[in-house]
Amino acid sequence: MKYDLRKIMLRAWRLYRENKELSFGECLHRAWLSAKAEEVNAKRIEAAKATAGVEEETNTWSGWKKLGYEVIHGSKALFGADLIWGSRGDGKVYKARFFGRSQVQELATA
Repeated sequence: MKYDLRKIMLRAWRLYRENKELSFGECLHRAWLSAKAEEVNAKRIEAAKATAGVEEETNTWSGWKKLGYEVIHGSKALFGADLIWGSRGDGKVYKARFFGRSQVQELATA
């Protein structure tokens, strides 16, 4: 597998700027962990989505928010997946919940 070295370095610098208590070496380590976890996480999401029988576009609550949508209040997640969160540097597995396109609405602009 080829990794996007530019993306890894940008992530390392962003982590370094956000976490002044971490050395740049630690931030680079975390960026590499995140890059390696992306492929594993994508496979886990697809497997969980297939097991749940979901075919519509899905994303996490925060993922939808980044795209300009909000999850409709009271909506239940369609499925969950255990994902690796490499940016924390611990390689632990975290639970993520996914919502479908039918469960979101565009953010109200004020």
